[in-house]
Amino acid sequence: MEKVLRDPIHNYIYIQNKVILDLINTREFQRLRRIRQLGVANMTFHGAEHSRFTHSVGVYEITRRICDLFARNYPQVTPGDGLWNDDERLVALCAALLHDVGHGAYSHTFEHIFHTDHEQMTQKIILDPTTEVNQVLSQVGEDFPTQVASVIAKTYPNPQVVQLISSQIDADRMDYLLRDSYYTGTNYGTFDLTRIMRVMRPYTGGIAFDMSGMHAVEDYLVSRFQMYQQVYFHPVSRSMEVILDHLLRRAKVLFKAGKLTGSFKPELLLPFFTDNFTLSDYLSLDDGVLNTYFTYWRHNPDPILSDLATRFLDRKPLKSVRVTPTTHAIIPTLQNLVAQAGFNPEYYTDTNDSFDLPYDLYDPRSKKPRTQIELMQKDKSLVELSSVSDLVLAITGRTSGDERFFFPKEMRGTSLQGQGEVFAPVYREFMQHIKNDQLIK
Repeated sequence: MEKVLRDPIHNYIYIQNKVILDLINTREFQRLRRIRQLGVANMTFHGAEHSRFTHSVGVYEITRRICDLFARNYPQVTPGDGLWNDDERLVALCAALLHDVGHGAYSHTFEHIFHTDHEQMTQKIILDPTTEVNQVLSQVGEDFPTQVASVIAKTYPNPQVVQLISSQIDADRMDYLLRDSYYTGTNYGTFDLTRIMRVMRPYTGGIAFDMSGMHAVEDYLVSRFQMYQQVYFHPVSRSMEVILDHLLRRAKVLFKAGKLTGSFKPELLLPFFTDNFTLSDYLSLDDGVLNTYFTYWRHNPDPILSDLATRFLDRKPLKSVRVTPTTHAIIPTLQNLVAQAGFNPEYYTDTNDSFDLPYDLYDPRSKKPRTQIELMQKDKSLVELSSVSDLVLAITGRTSGDERFFFPKEMRGTSLQGQGEVFAPVYREFMQHIKNDQLIK
């Protein structure tokens, strides 16, 4: 019996296969309800409370619709003809649904601190016989979990299936742009999803787009560019990530020094503090678990841990300014001034860079070569997108983003209760190096 999930982006998400329903009901997938899709971005965009769960079922739904279109309009006639083999529908749908099941608590910030990789963890969850996900997939066939994991690893033999989930224009990116735009209350990420799906074409080398859909693809790329600049790279969100990073690093230092004991001891985090964690340890963490520890640490006798926990829970972001290659050398001077004002610069300053390529040509020499977007002409020949689109050519290979220096808001001279007067000379000297949101000499 077909089941549906109501969804603000896709209206209905259709569950037409029992394997998909069983995967959704596994403990590993249900855990995604407790991990926010955008990490700490809800502290900048208050509506961004959506989860990895909602995004994952959205990616599944887009993939299902594409499979339907391919099966109706481009069914395989003979093996190797480059058209869609609908026997691969289930592996594509399972990979789409599970592509983010390996994300950790607070997602990318957690990866940075504890050196985990969500794609590798996703593959482990799929392949480990102790997980409910693996047990569901194994009911399809003994080698089915390996097939699904190979899509995540981008080693699956059919590039069409891989590019549905991972390419410069895939079901993953299309869902998160529309979903993140909706929940952040912005319009930057909107584009014509229906039109893009209609112009997708399977071919031997993967997926191309009909030439008539070039402008819809252009619109998608511009939307993605705008979302990165206005939402994903927002300075306040990055500031909260810095605080979260330093908070967990401070806790790790205190634990190794034997100073994080009693009610302040984070039992579920200890395997990560000792760099000796299991898959079960990893799956025990979510955003709520970390927030619970932060609530305890707010009252810790260590002033740095207590203050950072309070800043994170009560949304007290650090301030930041843009750094250029010519002003980078000033940072040690500013860190020294921060120290003079009573803040440990190791925990209260940082540099953070966020850069993205809106569109990039395929380069086999790069560590992670990107699949370029191909347009299919009437004679079935292919042309690369930027060779026919002046708009895309203008942003091809051009890195966008910035590097910022983060520091306590107090350095702007806004301290209360007389402290501003005590450190006034330090604050003035500090602010002489800042103008128009930039670091200056």
